[in-house]
Amino acid sequence: MGTAPRFCTEISMNYLINQVLSGNTISNGSWAAFFWKSLCLIAVLVAVGCASVPHTGRRQFNMVSDQQLSALALKAFNEIVAKEPPSKDQRLNEIVRKVAERVSKAAEMIDKPKFDGDVRVIDRDVPNAFCLPGGKIVVCTGMVPYARNEAGLAAVIAHETAHAVARHSGERLSQQLALKGAMTVGGEVLKKEDGSLDTKARVALGALGMGGTVGIMLPYSRVHELEADRIGQLYMAAAGYDPSEAGRLWDRMSKIKKPPLPVWLSTHPADEERVRKLKECLPEAQKLYAEAPTRYGVGAPL
Repeated sequence: MGTAPRFCTEISMNYLINQVLSGNTISNGSWAAFFWKSLCLIAVLVAVGCASVPHTGRRQFNMVSDQQLSALALKAFNEIVAKEPPSKDQRLNEIVRKVAERVSKAAEMIDKPKFDGDVRVIDRDVPNAFCLPGGKIVVCTGMVPYARNEAGLAAVIAHETAHAVARHSGERLSQQLALKGAMTVGGEVLKKEDGSLDTKARVALGALGMGGTVGIMLPYSRVHELEADRIGQLYMAAAGYDPSEAGRLWDRMSKIKKPPLPVWLSTHPADEERVRKLKECLPEAQKLYAEAPTRYGVGAPL
């Protein structure tokens, strides 16, 4: 799918912001109006983005540069590898390095991210892995029982790589900055002459924070996960791994016990939805798999 048009070149962001704040879209004169104006302003900033996500075309709001993200990621990576014990399983380390290299090459071939990759396996019994902005990958040994084979591991690494390529970290950080900025400005607007906030003002600011989290941050977090699933499935297929294993991986991951939260309060979509979406996108990934220079199937067991 092609990228969406550069929306920010067609509609002035300042115009939209002024429309919200001037009351042309929301009536003036009430605490509810303040809440909805602020929330709508954040939604406008988030929805009217100047970049688009590869393969989905979704516009994204990003106010953090790649250089800033990479610097933050490098610091986090160094802290993690200094603190966490490395895995001493030489075979596992070699498989993770090999799979990560294949997935990274596939991502570079498809979307050309400028990554300076590094791969580490840490000895932690938690089913987790991540790819930081810039391409540095960390896999926990607790992921092995769920990955089971090279293709399952490729699905995990490709999913995390897709987060980095789609700049989801920068988007989440930008959303947080926008929400914090709105609350800071709102706090100044609602202050009394002596600089204090009365009960109504505190309630309004609290509602704004909750509304921004539940109405904007969490829904976008779930969108990010589905995007990473879809893009990651393409990367693993281009790397030569059977893309149908991605659905089986997330089916296995669904067995992990999770807090009983409703979907609208969760950072991740429902497991059933993820598996269903992956099956829907499988034909596109299978085309890349058929074109891969070498096909490994599910690869070796872990």
